[in-house]
Amino acid sequence: MQLRHEFVTLAAQGDIPLIELCARFGISPKTGRKWRRRFAESGQAGLANRSRRPLTSPAQTPAAMVDQIRIVAVAHPTWGGRMLHHRLTNMGLVAVPAASTITTILQREGLRPPPLVPVRPVIRFDADAPNDRWQMDFKGWKPTPAGPLIPFTVIDDHSRFLLQLEHTGLCTFAVIQALLTELFRRYGLPWQLQSDNGPPWGSSRPHTLTQMDVWLRRLDIRPVHGRPRHPQSQGKIERFHRTLEADLLQHQTFASPASAQVAMDAFRQIYNHERPHSHLGFRPPADCYRLSPRVFPEVLPAIVYDDDVEVRHVSDKGTIRYQGRTIFLSEALQGLPVGLSPTLVDGVIRIQFAARTWKAIDLRTLPVS
Repeated sequence: MQLRHEFVTLAAQGDIPLIELCARFGISPKTGRKWRRRFAESGQAGLANRSRRPLTSPAQTPAAMVDQIRIVAVAHPTWGGRMLHHRLTNMGLVAVPAASTITTILQREGLRPPPLVPVRPVIRFDADAPNDRWQMDFKGWKPTPAGPLIPFTVIDDHSRFLLQLEHTGLCTFAVIQALLTELFRRYGLPWQLQSDNGPPWGSSRPHTLTQMDVWLRRLDIRPVHGRPRHPQSQGKIERFHRTLEADLLQHQTFASPASAQVAMDAFRQIYNHERPHSHLGFRPPADCYRLSPRVFPEVLPAIVYDDDVEVRHVSDKGTIRYQGRTIFLSEALQGLPVGLSPTLVDGVIRIQFAARTWKAIDLRTLPVS
C-alpha cells in the first residue's frame, strides 16, 4: 500500500514519463494506469487489493440438489462421486452435477474424507456477512497462583470481531450456555456456530447431537463441527489464539484469573477497535461488524412440524420406535419431538429436528424387533 501510494504521488508530479516510472517500480504500464485511476476515484482506499470473487455464481449447485446428494450419500456411505452421479440420474433427477462436483460437495459437507494428497493448498472462505457464522473455542490453559486461566473465545467469522474473551472456571455446558446467552442478548443470534469436537459442545459418538447442538437448533442456529484432530477447520479462531498468545499472554504473568481478565478486557478493546487487520483492508474488526437483527427469545419456541410429517417423541434412552424398529438418535433429545418423512430412496427416511433436517436413516440396515 505504501509503495502504491508513493507511485501515484510521483506519477501525479509528472516529472517522469509514466512508462519509465512503472519500470522503476517493477510494474506494467497497465497496472500503473489502474492504480492511478483507482486513486483518483477512491483515494487511498482505491489502492487496496480487490476481491476477485464473482458477484454471482450461476453454476452453483442448487440447495435442493445438494439435499438429494446428501440423502443418497448418507444412505450409501461407501459410494463415491461417480456412483452417486449415476444413481441420481437413474432416479430421474434432472441437471445432476458431474461426478467431480458431487465429490467436492461430499467433502465440503463432511460426508467423505478429503484426498490423502491434496491437489492444491487449502483455501479458506469467509462468511459472506457479519453473524453468518461465529466460531468458538477454548484457548490453551495458563497457570496462575490462584488456579488455571481458561479463556473462552468467540469470534465473528466475517469481520473477525472478538465477541467474547472470558475466563471460565468450568468447561461445562451450563457455563458455556450462560455465556452464550449473554452474547445472544447483546449481539443477536448468528446463523451458524462453529466449534471443534471437544466437550462440552462436541461428542465422541458420530452423527449424534449434544446438549449444545439441541439448544442451538431450537434457536434456529446451525451447529457446525470441524473434522476431528483438524484444528485448521477453525482457522480463524486458531489464528486469533496465536495473536492473543503473542500480544498478551506470553508477555505477562498473572496473580489470578481475575487479574488476567482485566488484562484480557483491555486487549479485547484494542483488538476490536484499534488493531488494524490485514484481511479487512487494515481496518479494525469493529468497523466491519454489525449487530444481528435476530433477537434472542427468552423462551424457547415450540417445536412444530408440518402436518405431513410423522412425529415421534424421543425416549429417555435417546431412541424412537418406527415401523417395528428401534432407532437410536441422541440422549440429548430425550422427551423432545422429532419429525420423520420419506425420501426418494425406498427405505430411507429423513429425520428432522426443530426447523432443520438433521440426517437420513436407512431402515433396511436396522433389524425389526
